[in-house]
Amino acid sequence: MGKTAKKFAIGALVAGAAGYVAGILTAPKSGKETRKDIKDATAKTVTEAEKQLKKLHTELNSAISKAKEEATTVKGKAREDLDAAVSKTYAVKEKVREVLSAVHEGKADDKELKKAIDDATKSIDHLKKYMTK
Repeated sequence: MGKTAKKFAIGALVAGAAGYVAGILTAPKSGKETRKDIKDATAKTVTEAEKQLKKLHTELNSAISKAKEEATTVKGKAREDLDAAVSKTYAVKEKVREVLSAVHEGKADDKELKKAIDDATKSIDHLKKYMTK
């Protein structure tokens, strides 16, 4: 999935959730029903973000493996740069894992989820671009 497509998917997810909440708040339902609908919509949004993070975690693993393979064929400054990029990708992968754990525990907030998704996407793109040089 390209960078633009991921941004679009995140934007569509947020816009969809916002529209859903706005619709719920203007609907003629009881407070209890409205709260349940909001809770359900929030759970769905978090589930979708979790799926995306899991997919990105898998992509990070794959990118790291490919970079390690390529690292055996390069030397000097190129090797140092590739090793640094892999190291940064490992750090992002660990952060994604931490956010996934927080999601499971119900402790992750929207900003944390979005940042983890953005950082993972950028890291994968950076590592892939570096390996094509």
